[in-house]
Amino acid sequence: MEPESTVTTCYRHPKVESHVRCTRCDRYICPDCMREAAVGHQCPECVKEGARSVREARTAFGGRISTAPVVTYVLIALNVLAYVGELVRPAIVDRFEMLGAGLVGSDGLHYVWQAVYPSDFHAEGVVDGEWYRLLTGAFLHLPPTEGTFGILHIVMNMVSLWNIGRVVESQLGRSRYLALYLLSALGGSVLVLLIAPGDATVGASGAIFGLGAAYYVMARRLGADMQSVNRFMAGLLLWLLISAGLTSWQGHLGGLLTGTAVTLAYAYAPRDRRRTPIQVAACVVLLVLLVVSAAGKVIELKNGTA
Repeated sequence: MEPESTVTTCYRHPKVESHVRCTRCDRYICPDCMREAAVGHQCPECVKEGARSVREARTAFGGRISTAPVVTYVLIALNVLAYVGELVRPAIVDRFEMLGAGLVGSDGLHYVWQAVYPSDFHAEGVVDGEWYRLLTGAFLHLPPTEGTFGILHIVMNMVSLWNIGRVVESQLGRSRYLALYLLSALGGSVLVLLIAPGDATVGASGAIFGLGAAYYVMARRLGADMQSVNRFMAGLLLWLLISAGLTSWQGHLGGLLTGTAVTLAYAYAPRDRRRTPIQVAACVVLLVLLVVSAAGKVIELKNGTA
């Protein structure tokens, strides 16, 4: 009778003699399969299993931690590209700016909205089903030779987006940050529609005011030193008052209120498994509220009761 073989081989490579065991599953592994561990070595399968069991790091508001403000970069790029498009084709502004209700005459000129209009006129704006204007207007800016600011309009907005956006994105994570930005832009446009449907507006200011509100709410939630934060908010509110005579204060205020509502939901949702569903639900509810408000206003405009 032959004695039992004492040669041990790697469980992944049966032809390779091995004398080292995985410290987790106790199976023999060869040098090619060894992975450094805190104590001894582990096999590739145990390393993968361990990686799956490690909880992913999250921010205080539930977002994934990221090292680069990618969404902020993309938003700035989209605004700049849209501005270049405006310079090449100025008609883009008339086609995609935020406009609640207006009329275009047979002469091609734009007129104030009225529910009953001549047959050679046609409606334009959200009232004519151009719902995309509620968002596209937030990516357009004043041409260099128009308005109070001209090219400073986009420069000021992009500098603000760069300064505030990076901070907010790092705290919220990319998906929550993008939802905040878009909902704030939408909220600004909806308030313009509700209060001044005949005004044509452009600019990312509504979304940026939403980011400013988020910065304030997050700072309070995190217990930050509020002196510098309060000075920032005082400046933001001062600009809101000044903008009443220079730009669309409705868009600024709408973005500010929407951003506040979204960030309150982010900041005070319970820190357990319910957090993400509650945050998503709050965003959906707010989106529905904005859409319903806009739809109701459009009906009033069409019926001449607004």
